[in-house]
Amino acid sequence: MELWNTTLENSFLLIGILQDSKYPGLVCAIIAFLYLVALISNGLLLLLIAVDKRLHVPMYFLLSQLSLTDLLLTTVISPKTLVDYLCGQSTISFSGCGFQMFLILIIGSAEDTLLVFMAYDRYVAIQHPLNYMVFMRPKVCWSMVATSWILASMNALVHTIYSMHFPFCRSRVISHLLCEIPPLLKLACADTTKYQFMVYTMGVTFLLIPLSFILASYTLVLTAVFHMPSTQRRKKALLTCSSHLTVVGLFYGPAVFMYVLPSAYHSPQQDNILSLFYTNITPALNPLIYSLRNKDVVEALKKLLQKCPSEVKL
Repeated sequence: MELWNTTLENSFLLIGILQDSKYPGLVCAIIAFLYLVALISNGLLLLLIAVDKRLHVPMYFLLSQLSLTDLLLTTVISPKTLVDYLCGQSTISFSGCGFQMFLILIIGSAEDTLLVFMAYDRYVAIQHPLNYMVFMRPKVCWSMVATSWILASMNALVHTIYSMHFPFCRSRVISHLLCEIPPLLKLACADTTKYQFMVYTMGVTFLLIPLSFILASYTLVLTAVFHMPSTQRRKKALLTCSSHLTVVGLFYGPAVFMYVLPSAYHSPQQDNILSLFYTNITPALNPLIYSLRNKDVVEALKKLLQKCPSEVKL
């Protein structure tokens, strides 16, 4: 078969969940709705954390970074998916595919590391409450965020360059919603066995090891919570931890399935559903999980809503 992979005229065809669905119009409407919910909920959460001084604490600072990554991730995917469907095309250029892959990897890897730091934050808050503001002072928090983006950038750059250097066959149909490593490697006209093992190693390093750390951290946290004498403090801590663990499950479940489980054990249809899950559903749900179950966020929202009408009258 003829090979191609370097000229700007070449492009891939993304055959995602819209093309595979029996009701593409309905799926398109769902994606548009989820994107709108993600924009409003994440944007509102970022606004509340920025304007309410009671939320200027490490936990909400890290939460604001999580909302930012969710907002960026869904914005990278959803608008293009919707525009392509409405315009009746699903092509993406070679360079565009590489750029989309880089953005997805960097944002996803940053969120992965950020969830680890959020687990550490809860561990310190429960196990060392008296020294919490020492361990989680602003300089440390900013260092955590910087570390997550630096590690994510290095990981994304290496894998994007290596994935896009392969020669690709004339068949250029990617059976996926977006440009990701596993479905793209299926088009390579070269032996990708060693690199697939490298991707698997990346999945274990960036997914399973952090997930193990998070679960160990929350095990210690929950053990300490059940020994709290105050019922009110215990309930508040359990509520916060359960919200965090729900977000962890929503993020790591699809990611582990996609990057750690061998491709022989999942089909393109399953991958497309998962891609919709972590690019649309999870970013829309995360802020709702935190805001609806968090008393501080709800009170900050009420305060903002009460302030707005008075300012309008003035």
